[in-house]
Amino acid sequence: MNSDRSVLVTGGGGFLGKAIVRMLCERGEQVRSLSRGQYPELAAMGVKHISADLGDAAAVAKACRNVEAVFHTAAKPGVWGKFDAYYQANVQGTENVIAACRRQGVARLIYTSSPSVIFNGGDMENVDESAPYPAHYEAHYPRTKAMAERAVLQAARTGLPAVILRPHLIWGPEDPHLIPRLLARASRLRRIGKRDNRVDTVYVDNAAHAHLLAEEKLKEDPCLSGRIYFISQDDPISMWEMIDRILAAGGRPPVRGAISPAVAHAIGATLETLYKLLGIKTEPPITRFVANELATAHWFNIEAAKRDLGYQPLVSIDEGLKRVSEWLLAYSGSKS
Repeated sequence: MNSDRSVLVTGGGGFLGKAIVRMLCERGEQVRSLSRGQYPELAAMGVKHISADLGDAAAVAKACRNVEAVFHTAAKPGVWGKFDAYYQANVQGTENVIAACRRQGVARLIYTSSPSVIFNGGDMENVDESAPYPAHYEAHYPRTKAMAERAVLQAARTGLPAVILRPHLIWGPEDPHLIPRLLARASRLRRIGKRDNRVDTVYVDNAAHAHLLAEEKLKEDPCLSGRIYFISQDDPISMWEMIDRILAAGGRPPVRGAISPAVAHAIGATLETLYKLLGIKTEPPITRFVANELATAHWFNIEAAKRDLGYQPLVSIDEGLKRVSEWLLAYSGSKS
């Protein structure tokens, strides 16, 4: 599309970042990636990779030099760990990206946030972008992502053109988070609650597509700066049906048995306390945050993304799960 300009993707070696990089390369963009690791697959796509930490302000500023747009996807995910680690990656890292964009005159910033920044522990059904931040968070990830989101909003109010996207439960082939965790815990999984709580998800290519649309539309209409958009399949599905379908794609049986939300929350609280007292660094089997997420409905109104960005999912849940099944089959074959 435009081989004369350069764009930067932070976390370009990550799950969503790599999908964005691939789409940008397919359009003929000159792409840079900023990540801590080394990714030969990015080099194979012709991507200029910069190995650095977001905490290195000088390196971030250098990566943003002569760049027209930045897609900031890099973050510390998960629901367990020390606050300082989440703060440094998600808040200070984002502040460094904002400062670098200002210093280098970057025209547009697209920031990847999460719907978890507004999760209050209860049902969220057909919620739109007007939902407020909660007074309390039960995990450091949503807390620090909310802090970073506020920093981007403040930057947008003070002259940096920026759009915030909140993709929900990203999944697909090469997923290093959701799918491997479900498959690894398949035999121990239990339904939380008895009702059919619906949730939004988003296939990784759809999430990446939304990011490219956001950058295009922000370029066309600078008045979109400071806007927040939920991104999903626009097809809420039963949480447990989706989990069972992912398990089936990996050749695992469906979830059997159930526990009440109150029991799950109590177990999560107890495990968190024990892990902290004993200094165990691995993630507990369940936490309060995860218990609440699994027991509640959370799906979002994406009319704003449809209207302003022209967003529509490119890949359906059925097609996405077919691709996941093929990927898992190929992956297991390569390991045998």
